[in-house]
Amino acid sequence: MNPIKILLMAALLCLPLVSVRAQSAAQNTQPARLKILVVHGPNLNLLGTRETNIYGKTSLDDINLRLKEEGKKLSLDVVTVQKNGEGDLVDAIQSAKGTFHAVILNAGAYTHTSIALRDAIAGTGVPVIEVHLSNIYAREEFRKESMIAPVAIGQISGFGGESYILGLHAAASFLNSKK
Repeated sequence: MNPIKILLMAALLCLPLVSVRAQSAAQNTQPARLKILVVHGPNLNLLGTRETNIYGKTSLDDINLRLKEEGKKLSLDVVTVQKNGEGDLVDAIQSAKGTFHAVILNAGAYTHTSIALRDAIAGTGVPVIEVHLSNIYAREEFRKESMIAPVAIGQISGFGGESYILGLHAAASFLNSKK
């Protein structure tokens, strides 16, 4: 048999295999999941036992578990951290740049006082959603002003632990609208 015919036949026999392999590789390629950093501020480690008349009886561990479960449903990777110190919160926000697609932040009392947190958010360029368990506008006068709101893409407050879940949905919606 002619060597050219043999090469041609071999090539034709291999084509379906190449096609099947390419399809198989394409099917195994998953789109990159969006990563969300949830940052809990001061005293939120005491949730479930601290001023339950205001913050409820749900613990921070329960909120974190629910966030991760909801994240899976939304195809999001959710990482949670809790820090009591202002500088630690600034570090957490700065660490989001280049690693996370969005941040959900409950800065607690620092919401009303921290220019450093405000500047960290503005400096990273990472979209931040501000969340609060209680309705900060229905509380003391000093809680009605947020240093973070002007640099956040949105704010959710007053829904207890559900504020975080709403924030997660808002982050997913915002990020998906940017695709």
